[in-house]
Amino acid sequence: MNVDIITVILGFAQSLILIALSPLITGIMRKVKARTQKRIGASVFQPYYDIVKLMRKDDVVSDQASWLFRFAPWVNFAAIATSALLIPVFIIYSPFELVGDLLLIIGLFGLARFFTILGGLDTASAFGGLGSSREMMLSALIEPALFLTIFTLSLNFGATNITTLINSASNLHVLITPSVLFALISMFVIVIAEAGRLPFDNPATHLELTMVHEAMILEYSGKRLALIEWSQSIKNLILLTLMINIFAPWGIAKSVSIETVGIGFAVFLVKASVTAMLIAFIETRVAKWRLFRIPDLITIAIASSMIGIVFFYI
Repeated sequence: MNVDIITVILGFAQSLILIALSPLITGIMRKVKARTQKRIGASVFQPYYDIVKLMRKDDVVSDQASWLFRFAPWVNFAAIATSALLIPVFIIYSPFELVGDLLLIIGLFGLARFFTILGGLDTASAFGGLGSSREMMLSALIEPALFLTIFTLSLNFGATNITTLINSASNLHVLITPSVLFALISMFVIVIAEAGRLPFDNPATHLELTMVHEAMILEYSGKRLALIEWSQSIKNLILLTLMINIFAPWGIAKSVSIETVGIGFAVFLVKASVTAMLIAFIETRVAKWRLFRIPDLITIAIASSMIGIVFFYI
């Protein structure tokens, strides 16, 4: 078979694997949190069971809901799943690498967030309005930090195209420079914020004082809720993949062979699992911050990116 055809097939396969593995990474994070809190916890495969269970259930839709509420989960899932096609996972290739830009990823995440917010507001629920307003505040704070981090990365690696960026990072002999290190600090804070983890949000709570994402999706059930939960897992794994492939690109396959692709997949799985466990462990060591303290943490990300830019020009 032609090498180009095999590369295209592998490119689509790695994106599908990322989508399929995302609930497993979520299950690993929940298991680590449970073990760290001296609990047994559910199986790492529990997110798969939950998605299958929800897919079999009927939807309960408020009589106040319009078409926005009904279509928001589908738009959300489509935007996040499209993002998975744009990034290299365990080989330096993606099916749409020419348009696979970090700015496009941010745009797709923004589109998913926008429709989720509209879905939360559409039912005229007090909880939905509460979660949507909090989500809009957080996104207005996170996105400037994310753009500054991307600017720092583009200065160091010479591109915002994800494939080019990862390829440049993997070819550098000295990857950890002061500029890149500060960009990593900023990226780590942003990943936790975008994924809705502690101290920004607590995905395991239904207490109205702390809910953000959960408040927006409180009215959903059945298949629509399954799509939202799955898309959130995919988004989490995409963020982890971007971080580990940009800042730790070791092991990613640069050629198409059984050995290199197998090693690349195994190394990716280990890096993603270890990073997920690290984030879950950190979550058990911090508490949910008050809403108006969150800007202080995001300021750290912004300041870290700006310091990285200064170090680049020194």
